[in-house]
Amino acid sequence: MVEYLSVSHLTKYLKLKFDRDPYLERVYLTGQVSNFRKRPSHQYFSLKDDKAVIQATMWAGVYKQLGFELEEGMKINAVGRVQLYEPSGSYSIVIEKAEPDGIGALAIKFEQLKKTLADEGLFKPEFKQVLPRFTKKIGVITSPSGAVIQDIITTVSRRFPGVEIVLYPTKVQGDGAAEEVATNIQRANQREDLDVLIVGRGGGSIEDLWAFNEERVVRAIFESRIPIISSVGHETDTTLADFVADRRAATPTAAAELATPVTKADLLGYLNQQETRAFQAMTNRLKYLRGQVEKISQSVLFRQPERLYDGYVQKLDRLTHQLQVRMREVYGQQKQASLLLDQRLQGIQLERRLEGLIEKVGQQQRLLKSNMANIYDNKVAKADKLMEALTMLDTSRIVARGYALVEKEGRVADSVTVIEENDRLTVRMRDGHLQVEVNHVQKDENI
Repeated sequence: MVEYLSVSHLTKYLKLKFDRDPYLERVYLTGQVSNFRKRPSHQYFSLKDDKAVIQATMWAGVYKQLGFELEEGMKINAVGRVQLYEPSGSYSIVIEKAEPDGIGALAIKFEQLKKTLADEGLFKPEFKQVLPRFTKKIGVITSPSGAVIQDIITTVSRRFPGVEIVLYPTKVQGDGAAEEVATNIQRANQREDLDVLIVGRGGGSIEDLWAFNEERVVRAIFESRIPIISSVGHETDTTLADFVADRRAATPTAAAELATPVTKADLLGYLNQQETRAFQAMTNRLKYLRGQVEKISQSVLFRQPERLYDGYVQKLDRLTHQLQVRMREVYGQQKQASLLLDQRLQGIQLERRLEGLIEKVGQQQRLLKSNMANIYDNKVAKADKLMEALTMLDTSRIVARGYALVEKEGRVADSVTVIEENDRLTVRMRDGHLQVEVNHVQKDENI
């Protein structure tokens, strides 16, 4: 009888074969990247050639260590192990190391970073700073033991003695070099007396020059307030620092010449030329002014200066006459208005009207006094009535006439209904009070 295997048993068996096969533990594979879409962590894609395709997996840690970005269609050489995934029965290669096929990883990284920074605009000409015409102090970021600093010192001393050079000793190759270059650029920018910065080193391989291709160095150069001249490698070498710097020099000597655009002799010649031009310009100006003075001294106005103010005197006379005429007109108008007001006041008979008003005020005062007296009398009579009513309600007066008041618990008892047998009562009389105890309560039937 035939025994059938389950699918899971078969795939488990195949997985054991894959895992134990020594030829599949480390596979060297070349192929073209396909179906690649960058993910936040692990990368899943395919490797293919003209006749076959295999699924590929690259864990996040491996991808970060690549040194270049995977791209669709890129041909790579990969090292990894082949595994079988049981749930789907599919196999794939788990890549542990990879590099571009036919071109170095650094060259790929260089081109990819160059494109990214160019898209951001870091290499645009409008961001380049103009180098100063006259420099007093130059900062140099390079190795203190290399030939770069010696070439710069020699060239600057020859071209423009007196210019001060400030060296920032910097590691320019190997681990930590990029960090030192970027840090020293930032340190130099904290000073206020540097006119220009030279960043450079001698020639070498792409690995030797790689510190000047690091993104942090490129951004430090772009953000520098001080203009920067890049002199990295030989004339044929190109780094990203060269693209972002304000100027690029092929050699350290050329960088020093750019930092001191004129020699001392050129400057002295320029100053002599400017002195000659200034003297000639002043001579021409004095000659022109002397001619103007002579022309003015020969003019009619200079010989007869009173002509300058003849017109103003005539204008003053005319304005004075107009002012006098206007004042007479205004005075006449105001006088006429005053006469009209005086006539109107005389027609109103103010004295008679005033007497009438005084008489009316007197009548109102008398009426007011009469009304106030009536109101006062009424109020006094009303107060007397209220006083009499209060007097009638005075209990002391009632007791004085021979009556007595009965109190229970400090309150007047005005009815037998509020009194019960054995209650203790107080009886207040004209000359004292009694404490009594009730033996019997009798209410009148006819009340």
